[in-house]
Amino acid sequence: MGVCATCEARWISRHLVFSPSLWQLTRAHDVGHRLGSYHVNRVSTTPVEIVVTGGESSKRIDVFLANRDPTFSRSALQRLIGEGRIQINGQPVRPSQKIRPGDRIRLEVPRPEPLDLKPEAIPLEILHEDSDLLVLNKQAGLVVHPAPGNWSGTMVNALLHHFATAGVTPSHIGGKERPGLVHRLDKETSGVMVIAKTDQAHRALAAQFKLHTITRVYEALIWGVPKKGHGLIELAIGRDTKERKKFSARTTNPKASATDYQVEERYGKIAAQVRLSPRTGRTHQLRVHLTSIDHPILGDKTYGGTKVMTVAGIPIPRVMLHARTLGFTHPTGGEYHEFDVPFPPDMEQVQHLLRDALTQGRPAGSDVQSTKQEADRSSRRG
Repeated sequence: MGVCATCEARWISRHLVFSPSLWQLTRAHDVGHRLGSYHVNRVSTTPVEIVVTGGESSKRIDVFLANRDPTFSRSALQRLIGEGRIQINGQPVRPSQKIRPGDRIRLEVPRPEPLDLKPEAIPLEILHEDSDLLVLNKQAGLVVHPAPGNWSGTMVNALLHHFATAGVTPSHIGGKERPGLVHRLDKETSGVMVIAKTDQAHRALAAQFKLHTITRVYEALIWGVPKKGHGLIELAIGRDTKERKKFSARTTNPKASATDYQVEERYGKIAAQVRLSPRTGRTHQLRVHLTSIDHPILGDKTYGGTKVMTVAGIPIPRVMLHARTLGFTHPTGGEYHEFDVPFPPDMEQVQHLLRDALTQGRPAGSDVQSTKQEADRSSRRG
């Protein structure tokens, strides 16, 4: 089904089409359903006009636009500027050009190329399934939904295959590019997820996530050992102003977030196993919060740097974070369900190696201390 130009313009004006995902995937009612695949139709380029308000401070055009929608990177905006697709008051601009109140900014954002989301026979570890929902244990390394660089081999492709085989049409509230997805886990995070099979189930589960009535418990292996055995980390975070793929307290749009932690096991002073209960659900929240107290998750190079990739001579294969427990009220039955999955084999192996490092008499804490000293020396050299 086509979409009228007026509807298209209204939708784009509201969302500013700044999200990179929108270059690849249109909204739900633009998506045409074809046998055996989900097809995203190409839409012609649509101009967007923004008027800079009187209260806006002077800043670079690329910074201004990136702040309007943080998911849109400055490098992508700079490419549009270089192609002449962004103008101020009808004139071409430079990335460094400053905006002023009253300026009229015009953007021409290329719309998506055709994309087929095809079912793929990717194994899923299903913990529970009924007519309303599906609960699974996501393996580490599996991307949840299609995005630039990952158009196939995702959980969505696996779900399409699973539902097609069972003759089921999943909830489409999240758009046909995200069938049934109520929440997500990062690529390298393993653990329990719930998938909605009906729109009613999707709405009910989404409401529980929004109200934070969902039970969520994560486990992680972290660098070093917190001084306190338990505590609450409260830190407002948002997309980092300088490193757009990261989240931190250095942001123009901070959102309150809180995480309870409990130390479960200590490996000398080298590392620890912690249980995490997020009170909020911000992107990268657990990773950012643990880094903020100087105990990043092992294997998380993005937030912990190279020091967390090898500990006590043990190579860390991925981000050591696992969504262990998920509990919710069933959307139609009303009963409480809780699912618990212990450490996957790769995290269990690292855990055993950390224990072995202690029993073999390696100097506990030497890796942490030497890495800190090297980091300090590097900082002084910089």
